[in-house]
Amino acid sequence: MDLRLPGSRWLRSRRPRRALAAAAAVVVLAGAGTWTAVASDEVPAVHRADRVMAVGDGVRIDTSYFTAGPDGRRPAVLLGHGFGGSKEDVRQQAEDLARDGYAVLTWSARGFGKSTGQIGLNDPEGEVADVSRLIDWLAERPEVRLDEDGDPRVGMAGGSYGGAIALLTAGHDGRVDAIAPAITYFDLADALFPGGVFKKLWAGIFVNSGGGCEELEPALCRMYERVAESGVPDAEARRLLEERSPSAVADRIDVPTLLVQGQSDSLFPLGQADAAAKAIRANGAPVDVDWIAGGHDGGEMETDRVRQRVGAWFDRYLKGDESADTGPAFRVTRTGGVDSTDGRALLRGASADTYPGLGYGGRSVPLTGREQSFANPAGAGPPAVSALPGLGGSGGLSQLSSLGVGISLDFPGQYARFVSAPVTRDLRITGSPTVTVHVESTSEDAVLFGKVYDVGPDGRQQVLPSQLVAPVRVEDARSGQDVTLTLPAVDHEVRQGHRLSLVLASTDLGYASPAAPATYTVSLESDLTVPTAPGVDTAATPLPAWVVWLPAAGAAVAVLLLLTGRRRTTAPAPDPALADVPLVITGLSKRYARSSDRYAVRDLSFRVGKGQVLGLLGPNGAGKTTTLRMLMGLIKPDGGEIRVFGHAIRPGAPVLSRVGAFVEGAGFLPHLSGRENLELYWKATGRPPEDAHLDEALEIAGLGDALARAVRTYSQGMRQRLAIAQAMLGLPDLLILDEPTNGLDPPQIREMREVMIRYAAAGRTVIVSSHLLAEVEQSCTHLVVMDRGRLVQAGPVHEIVGSGDTLLVGTVTPVDEPLAEKISALPGIASAVRTDEGLLVRLDAGGTAPRLVAELVRLEVPVASVGPHRRLEDAFLTLIGGSA
Repeated sequence: MDLRLPGSRWLRSRRPRRALAAAAAVVVLAGAGTWTAVASDEVPAVHRADRVMAVGDGVRIDTSYFTAGPDGRRPAVLLGHGFGGSKEDVRQQAEDLARDGYAVLTWSARGFGKSTGQIGLNDPEGEVADVSRLIDWLAERPEVRLDEDGDPRVGMAGGSYGGAIALLTAGHDGRVDAIAPAITYFDLADALFPGGVFKKLWAGIFVNSGGGCEELEPALCRMYERVAESGVPDAEARRLLEERSPSAVADRIDVPTLLVQGQSDSLFPLGQADAAAKAIRANGAPVDVDWIAGGHDGGEMETDRVRQRVGAWFDRYLKGDESADTGPAFRVTRTGGVDSTDGRALLRGASADTYPGLGYGGRSVPLTGREQSFANPAGAGPPAVSALPGLGGSGGLSQLSSLGVGISLDFPGQYARFVSAPVTRDLRITGSPTVTVHVESTSEDAVLFGKVYDVGPDGRQQVLPSQLVAPVRVEDARSGQDVTLTLPAVDHEVRQGHRLSLVLASTDLGYASPAAPATYTVSLESDLTVPTAPGVDTAATPLPAWVVWLPAAGAAVAVLLLLTGRRRTTAPAPDPALADVPLVITGLSKRYARSSDRYAVRDLSFRVGKGQVLGLLGPNGAGKTTTLRMLMGLIKPDGGEIRVFGHAIRPGAPVLSRVGAFVEGAGFLPHLSGRENLELYWKATGRPPEDAHLDEALEIAGLGDALARAVRTYSQGMRQRLAIAQAMLGLPDLLILDEPTNGLDPPQIREMREVMIRYAAAGRTVIVSSHLLAEVEQSCTHLVVMDRGRLVQAGPVHEIVGSGDTLLVGTVTPVDEPLAEKISALPGIASAVRTDEGLLVRLDAGGTAPRLVAELVRLEVPVASVGPHRRLEDAFLTLIGGSA
């Protein structure tokens, strides 16, 4: 029966399509009562009920059920967790969805959290059947909307292991109506045995994070031990994993699906989502694909944006809200290279009206190189290094590659290389490059690892996009075989003048290679074909609306000064040579009192250019706020000069209309609402109302219904957000922010950081004074460091922080002093100092990050993360002599 509700093209009720007739009703063994979340008067309270449910065979599943708002039936959502986690990992998302009008059920899968049973890797007769029983339970809840008796309106979401169970349940149980799986697999056998090669490190991490082999079902344990010992996946191992993969029921997954996949992911790369998208679309269901920057190897997971998109997806396909913006059919977060001013990767979105797949818009790139022979060494060691599986976080190697740091390592004599000519224009690779090569071996089988490097003009800098490799096992290689390699799917821009380098290596740290020595001989049989996906357009995904119209208070100071009746003084003539320079300060001085010899600011000089985000740093009493107040014309200097776009600053100077500021908070009329305060403020400037972009500014404030309340009822954080919105009215050319993040929570601080970066990217200039050194390091391109009223140093962040020759190596367990001394004595290492996190390693002139990683692996250092250590805090304390 097909029931199409008003305003919906896909909502329907389908007869349950159970894989197992044994999906009996769930028995509730225990209830933990109801827990009510703390909520303000704008946010409904969330009620949580914890229950342990018996699902048969003595297995008990620990669950939590979340609802909020008024009585009445609503759609339900099941949220799954990642491998090694529990239901608590998705609690925040569950609460948010409950507030948005869903009944949300979370659970700990078999063998995780407080649930019992052995881990079956989403076995259809185990974990998938459990979820069907949970759907049975939802169908009995009076809060849950039904499509028909026993069939609740239900969606599923989750990441990794939880994403796979969403896909599998959609294929096994016809009552699932929409899914949003993230960074997950479609074919687990293909993920762990790509190209017939055993992904040994990730497989080991799987087993260990599950609690060891004894926690797995016996068949899975035997399979792992057999393959780990031989290093070769056999047919039985592949069959076992395929049976537990969504690909096994690909022809039955026919619900609206949002696929979120990570670009920094050597465990479940983009090809897994591509296979899922093709299969589900072939069944006639709507499918959108979103490539995020992060993944299992680390990087930015874009949690807030993804959750918003998942919510919109469910609003559209569970609630039937046609106005819900589910986003483009395809979106990719792009790293637009490295900002030369601060070394950070530039993130932005690109999109297309259709998903292009991994091979669209192929461009032929000729490669040169003779036939080459190289060795597979005995014992497959030392192995080449690409990704270090399981590092995660911002220290992952994939994060370093997005910053332009070439961390990969190939050992001489163990690879062949073929190189292109320099590209004549920027080349965007979106998808999987392909190439055909001829392979011969002195052994029956050969194992090769293909990768494409982006090589800089000098030939020394080479970057492996997302740190991904494509393994392939070539059978019957002794007689020679032509092999077409499908290389890792990436989204990466190759700059004009760079080359592409195809490397075929015999070893890789993350994979099992043959232990017997052999010689491989390879030659080119085709050009490299590079997909370009020309329909994917960055401009099609604009910056969020609140960034595009990001306002700042232009005429504020000038108007306020005029209202106080201050008399203007004669100003020097404008300097035409500085007409395009936002700020030049020369010899600026301010005494505490006219007769005093004590200076708040003394002989201060620096310049700020267009497009810069300048951080003003210094300990308390350094003179930062005094400098900003003189810049705004609020106080007069005792000596020196300030010029903004060539005009000298005086109280009431007309050029102040091009300056917006948030200095030491903002004064509000306490009896008026937040909205009324902003409206009155802009009216006082005399500028047209449409120039204020008031509605957008209110959205920036993020105060919701509180905007209608009197400001006297606001908390400090709410006042701060309102003040920032006021300071951003009018799009000034120079924006000044004094401690803008005071009173903001971490997500709002992160949002403010992105606002400043993007605002300056449009050609405007931001000056920010902050005591949060980590935020300054991440958001600012330039620094001015002050101490005791004087300039200590000014310049780009990377120059003040250092040359980037220091790496922070995080370790699972502390490194003892003898091992640290051994690392310090290695060639290319200037020093290695133990820290709370692990090791602080400084490279000397001959040292490189790839060599360091290889040596740490050789010395069996328990590496957890590797990343550049910018040492802004160290540099700051050094500059001010520890007076902070």
